[in-house]
Amino acid sequence: MSLDAMVASILDRIGPEVGQGRVADYIPALARIEPSKIGIAVATLDGNLYTAGDAHEAFSIQSVSKVFTLALALGRAGSDLWQRVGREPSGSAFNSIVQLEREHGIPRNPFINPGAIVVSDILLAGGRPKETIAEILSFLRWLADDDTVAIDAEVAASEAETGYRNVSLANFMKAFGTIDGPVADTLDVYFHQCALSLSCVQLARAGLFLANRGVDPVTGRRVVADYRARRINALMMTCGHYDASGDFAFRVGLPGKSGVGGGILAIAPGRAAVAVWSPGLNDSGNSHAGTIALEELARETGWSVF
Repeated sequence: MSLDAMVASILDRIGPEVGQGRVADYIPALARIEPSKIGIAVATLDGNLYTAGDAHEAFSIQSVSKVFTLALALGRAGSDLWQRVGREPSGSAFNSIVQLEREHGIPRNPFINPGAIVVSDILLAGGRPKETIAEILSFLRWLADDDTVAIDAEVAASEAETGYRNVSLANFMKAFGTIDGPVADTLDVYFHQCALSLSCVQLARAGLFLANRGVDPVTGRRVVADYRARRINALMMTCGHYDASGDFAFRVGLPGKSGVGGGILAIAPGRAAVAVWSPGLNDSGNSHAGTIALEELARETGWSVF
């Protein structure tokens, strides 16, 4: 079966699962999203694109953005970044404060909220939030090869108005000296990066460099060094789905990063980048139908890394 027919068949088969779960209603701007949406896009190394469902509709990628800010921050700080952020699975919810107390303000990994807040602080580096936000947006537009990639101002404002736990996490880390800059500036960057709005097509295209040893196979541009691409993929596999990362690896077998907007970016090394979106979340805050779609795709293509 061709990939085109395969992705369409998968969405058709998992139809009863679409709409199951709960949207991220603790963020007011996301509470209104129609849970019956689902889209999938597969971008292959040969430059082809295979889509089905709502693959061209933009959505808030939320924590999927942490993959791209990590890549950007590693280019700036190099291995020094790991002095402030760990590389181990947390086994806890994405916004947990418990481990920060026990581990002296050092987040377990860059994909849980406190770790991503530290990455935002590294990108800010004492500068102005607007400039850093513009840099992140420019980076995503460059990766997606699409200048229409945008930040949803309503979602960013909604995050800032209701992100009390993230404010607590940032202040807690500031007390330990893990955050360098003003907390308000760091959070401004963080809330805006989470409000990046991309379609499955744009997201799969943006992540394609991770399937090709750090090089965009379409343009030939190197985005990150080979070893950094491998390490980002490793972190996606072990930490990309929070306390359900092990289950995702067991079921899908691909490096992946989820977001509470219902998106998941998965990487099939040497083959493709895959983006799925379905807003209904399971108990761990990951897309219910999106995870099932990826499980089916990995099974039918044999792309699991195991």
